[in-house]
Parts: sequence; structure tokens; C-alpha cells
Amino acid sequence: MHKDELLELHEQMVAIMEYFRESEDVPEGTFDTYDQLDVDPSHVHKSKSEHKHAVFVLGNSLATVMSEDEFSEAGRIGKRMKELADDAEQKI
Repeated sequence: MHKDELLELHEQMVAIMEYFRESEDVPEGTFDTYDQLDVDPSHVHKSKSEHKHAVFVLGNSLATVMSEDEFSEAGRIGKRMKELADDAEQKI
């Protein structure tokens, strides 16, 4: 995936995150791990690896919000996103 495509994906995922933040059903602090990264889709100067890591961290948080439990489809996706985020973090 090219960096511009990754930035577009990151931007779309942030829009989904903002939708969930406005929901009353989402526990406070759900997206704290992503927020602490300080990597925003508008930060084009950040490396592709940093954006990739941010996308996986955010994907994990989004999947967690959408999952019913760890064995649901979204729960399994969340677990895989966590694994990918950990791997991407080692490459930064």
C-alpha cells in the first residue's frame, strides 16, 4: 500500500472513531492508546511506518468497540489488529 493510500485509510478510520466517540455506549478512554501516539492523518511528515502502526492501533480499538466478545468476528479482528500493531511498532 502506498503512503497516500494509507493516509486515506487512516483518515477514514478516524472518521469512524469520531462517530463512536459521540456514542454514549462507548466507554471513556477507549481510544486513549491511539490518542497517545500523536499520529494524525494530516501529519504527512510522519513516516509510513508510524501511520501503519497508528492504523493498526486504531483498528484494534474500533474492533473492540464493535465486538460482543473476544470470540465474535470483530473480537477476532481486534486481536489480530493488536498483533499487527505490536509488529508494526517494532519496525518504527
